[in-house]
Amino acid sequence: MDLLSIGAFARLAHLSPKALRLYDELRLLPPVRVDPDSGYRWYSPDQLEKARRVSLLRQLDMPLARIREVLELSPDAAAAELATYWSQQEQAVAAKRQLVGFLIDQLTGRKSVMHEVLIREMPARTLLSTTENLTADQIPEFATRLFPIFGGPGVPRPEGIVGVPFLRYRGEVTADSDGPVEFCCPVIESDAEEVIGRFPAMTSVDDPAGREIYIRIVKADMMTALGFESLHQWLLGHHEQADWTPRQIFLRDPSTAGETDPIYELAVRLR
Repeated sequence: MDLLSIGAFARLAHLSPKALRLYDELRLLPPVRVDPDSGYRWYSPDQLEKARRVSLLRQLDMPLARIREVLELSPDAAAAELATYWSQQEQAVAAKRQLVGFLIDQLTGRKSVMHEVLIREMPARTLLSTTENLTADQIPEFATRLFPIFGGPGVPRPEGIVGVPFLRYRGEVTADSDGPVEFCCPVIESDAEEVIGRFPAMTSVDDPAGREIYIRIVKADMMTALGFESLHQWLLGHHEQADWTPRQIFLRDPSTAGETDPIYELAVRLR
């Protein structure tokens, strides 16, 4: 079979040679042959379909790491993953549209519809804690690894919202930069020593009593950009100050929830 130079392959695949070199470095689309002396890359015509698929997925802004995962799936599984990805993208666009509307309202002096802010007293608690530096796209994997363990019956937790595990954001976390994200699981104080003994990688933390404000986010608004802004506006309007280390308290699995079911709460502790 005749091989194609990187330039010829790039033209046929509608990709740039620079992109092909990057895909090779990431082992996403390696050439079939590399000249041992010059390092020049050669591709097979059989790779064109895969290259075009990579190009089309990149046009959907799919991250390269996720593209690699999709390419390794069966056709049916890849189609399901693509559908999941696009649903997430549509939710993100809806959240940005909401944010644009809020900014336009601010600039034109109109009042925006915000999330309802509630207030409650939280008792002192003992928490099991672990912290990792994460980017936004790494948080689901981090949470998925821990919540099934600490959210189940194997860990004795206080009843009600007081005992629900949560994430605490101790720095700015975006898609491009990581920040410290703390997973916290409340435990019944009398059982804390036994539980800590079972999870030596976790740290015991005292969480003092205090008031906090919070909002509930339903599934339809999971990607909302106005959650924290609602809390900010409430603080300004009520002349209150907060310890701005927001908590995200997960109430149920989004995959089994209806569009109007609360999925999580965002909360900050008042000073």
